[in-house]
Amino acid sequence: MKVLLVFAHPEPRSLNGALCNVAIRELEAQGHEVRVSDLYADGWKSEVDRADFPSLAPDGRFIPVAASKKAFDANALTEDVKAEIENLLWADTLILQFPLWWFAMPAILKGWVDRVFAYGFAYGVGEHSDRRWGDRYGEGTLAGKRAMLIVTAGGWEEHYAPRGVNGPIDDLLFPINHGILHYPGYDVLPPFVVYRVDRFGEADFEPVAERLRERMRTLETIRPIPYRRQNGGDYHIPSMQLRPELGDPGATGFALHEDRAGTTVKPATPRSTLRDVA
Repeated sequence: MKVLLVFAHPEPRSLNGALCNVAIRELEAQGHEVRVSDLYADGWKSEVDRADFPSLAPDGRFIPVAASKKAFDANALTEDVKAEIENLLWADTLILQFPLWWFAMPAILKGWVDRVFAYGFAYGVGEHSDRRWGDRYGEGTLAGKRAMLIVTAGGWEEHYAPRGVNGPIDDLLFPINHGILHYPGYDVLPPFVVYRVDRFGEADFEPVAERLRERMRTLETIRPIPYRRQNGGDYHIPSMQLRPELGDPGATGFALHEDRAGTTVKPATPRSTLRDVA
């Protein structure tokens, strides 16, 4: 298996740095190929601006979506972005590793997504019709690949429990797992989360390291989060509303987009046929 690990922490001697090394060593011990994009070490440019699109006319209005589409179609994205796209196409599995800062990923990692997930590559693909609304949410360029998060958090695990003051960790990570990873097609694995890291001692490290080794050993077999596929029949198109017979009556929120009971509606037209039309 080919694994891309995108690492976003400014200190290589941090707990994140140590866990990154654990993951890499275990993956390589299992015979997997590993590439690492160390964003801070590489000096990754996080903001999207005119410099990302050299072919844009100096006096032209800068519309990021349109500029992204034009540059991707013309193979005119910057070299750093093209290299990361090549890494994503190469990898069978993507791992994003980062500390949870202010309930989100660090800005440098969000900037990696903003720049690398170009129009025509990660979004804006596929047919839009009354039967299909693009290749996204379980379909798309990266379909058939796996992805997961390695996250460290300063708060207690109880703080991120369903009734915890910080909100459920699955809800906090939903915009990343569902909106960034599932959107372009990834099968998303449950996140690996380490809590109370600000109070970590040497004795705390090895149990967490062993738990991470075990997760790396099961990357190919662990069951993904059962997110619903957009074009699988669960949603009305084009309103993208979940069918009323699915999910718990009266329920709202992120959990509705997981098919926990295996109730997905089977599409009337085979997916392969729809792809031939696209």
